[in-house]
Order: sequence, then C-alpha cells, then structure tokens
Amino acid sequence: MKVGILGGGQLARMIALAGYPLGLQFIVLDPDANAGAAGLSEHLQGPYDDPDLLAELAEKADVVTYEFENVPAHVAEFLSSHTTVYPPANALAVAQDRLLEKNFFNELGIGTAPYAAIDSLNDLQQAMALIGYPAILKSRRMGYDGKGQIVLRAENELADAWQAMQGNPSIVEGFVPFQREVSIIAARRPSGDIVFYPLSENQHKGGILRVAAACSNDAEQDMAEDYVRRLLEKLNYVGVIALELFDLNGQLLANEFAPRVHNSGHWSIEGSETSQFENHLRAILDLPLGSTQTLGYAAMVNFIGGLPESQELLSLDHAHLHLYDKLPRKGRKVAHASVRSDNLKQFNECLEKLASLANRVDNS
Repeated sequence: MKVGILGGGQLARMIALAGYPLGLQFIVLDPDANAGAAGLSEHLQGPYDDPDLLAELAEKADVVTYEFENVPAHVAEFLSSHTTVYPPANALAVAQDRLLEKNFFNELGIGTAPYAAIDSLNDLQQAMALIGYPAILKSRRMGYDGKGQIVLRAENELADAWQAMQGNPSIVEGFVPFQREVSIIAARRPSGDIVFYPLSENQHKGGILRVAAACSNDAEQDMAEDYVRRLLEKLNYVGVIALELFDLNGQLLANEFAPRVHNSGHWSIEGSETSQFENHLRAILDLPLGSTQTLGYAAMVNFIGGLPESQELLSLDHAHLHLYDKLPRKGRKVAHASVRSDNLKQFNECLEKLASLANRVDNS
C-alpha cells in the first residue's frame, strides 16, 4: 500500500515514520529538493500544480493526503477525480479562507470572536467602529504561524495597516480576553467512527506554538469534542483534524481548524497509546482507529530557528528528541522534544528544562 502526501516537510516525515511499522510506503510531492520527508519516501520534486507530477502521484498512490492546508484546493479536487484523497477537498477549501472558516463555525453554532470581512480601508474603518480595539487584521488566505497579521490598537493605525495588506482580501477579528489557548485533535474514518485526543493547552509566542501539554480529564473536553464532531460530520471528514480554541471563562470559542495532523499533537508520539500520525493513516486507509489514551503526563516543546546540542537534550530523563533534518533559520521549526512521565514532579522538571533550552536557542 502506497500513501501519497502533498508536502514533504516534518509532518510528512512523521506520518511516514508512523507508517513504516504498518508496512506502508510513501511518495511525496514537494518543490524543495531537501524536503524533510524525502529520505523516507519517493520524492516527486516540483510545483504542487504540475500536471505531470500530479498524474504520476495519482497513478502510484493508493490514497493521497496532505501535510499542510496551503496546498491549492483545486489540486486536491483534481486528484480526487483520479484517486482517493483524504481529508476531502471541501475541508481544505474552507480552512484556506479565514472568512469562510469563521462563517462555517457560526453556521454550526460554534462561537467565535467578532469579525468582519475587509476589502478596503473604508470597510476596515466601519468594522472597527463596531468591533472596537484591540483587534487583529489578517489576510484571508495563506497565513500561518503569525504571518499576514497586524495588531490594531488605535484608529490612527488603520491606514498603514490596510496599506501593509496590499489590497489582499482580509478579515478583522476582535481580541478575545481568553484564560488559555487549547486545541483538540480528533480522527474520523470513512465509516464514521471518531476518536478524540485529550485537550492540549498551548503556549504561543509571536504567533508560533512553543509548548503544548496534554490535559487529561479537562473540564472543557466534552464541549471541545462536541464542536469538533460537528465539523467532522458536516464536512464528511476523513483523517486527523485539529481545532484551535480560546477558553473564555469556561466557554470555548473557535479560532481556526487545521485539516491535517497538527503541531499541538506531537506529544502523542510518546504520550498516547496511538499517535495522531498513526491514527491519521488508519483513518485514511479505513482501518480501526487506535486508542487515544494518554500515558501519564505528556507535553511537547518546539525549537524555533536554532537547536541546542543533541547530547544536552538526550541527557534529560523522560525527554524524546525529534529532529526535522532542516537547517536552522530564523522563525523555522527545526525540531521538537516531548516529555512523558508517570511522575508529575519529574514531568514538570523535565518540561521546565526543555522550555529553558528552547528559549536559549530561540531565533524567531
């Protein structure tokens, strides 16, 4: 069985690593000659919309998936007419446009921050009179890890902010005075079976995830599961999905969803009975989904732009290092380390040391 992946970065790499024990083979399409998953798969190098490469991918792969949501939706639609593609192209189309995404949440009865579509400076001025400050102006498409976003704190900033968006269709969102940021990861197979991972509590800096920790028996777990189930069933979704949420005094508001495996679930590799990567493969191949039971305490720390020495990381009890085979570069996720322990004190000590190491080499 051969799985095709659009995108060959670290998420594709971890999907492949999870698939080899299941006897799977992989083929990735990625324009980067040094794609992180290239050494674990057949690598088709070229643009995502290259018709010859897409034809080859469709011919060789039994099923195609993707590792990030900025793959052109029309590519997924084209492949769908030639082979099986999961998650479905309609999920990709919604996730790629922040306005469609927010409207979709509201149609499903899932609350969000106040928002408005912005196509001109006049639109922005009128919207801010209703939404108020502070707020954040975002491009509707192609933004991730804090890119394409401008914080608005006063009326005199609007003209410069809109000019910086260069006329691109945008959305403005009111700030949410949240107590914490959380996410829930779930997997659904074609038969409709769904499994849910425990909530992750996430810490961001500069729009980039730094730490994600599993929250077993969280008070908001049922609400998060209800929200993500609505998404999965409405989209007739297959695969792993991640829903990012703001916790506002016990009420969850949706921020965005990712139609793929997600950074906030990396702790599941060591911290769950079945990782999100294995369950993604089980889902798209319509195999029984694995248990998402957390094994003790689990968390993940990202390394952004730089790395400490591997020996320093590996000397920590309960730490597990995952290198992405990427050259360090400002703002780039180059590795993560997870920590898992049955002992809360040991877990907290290791997590604190990992976070300190990550801060020391941070180049974001």
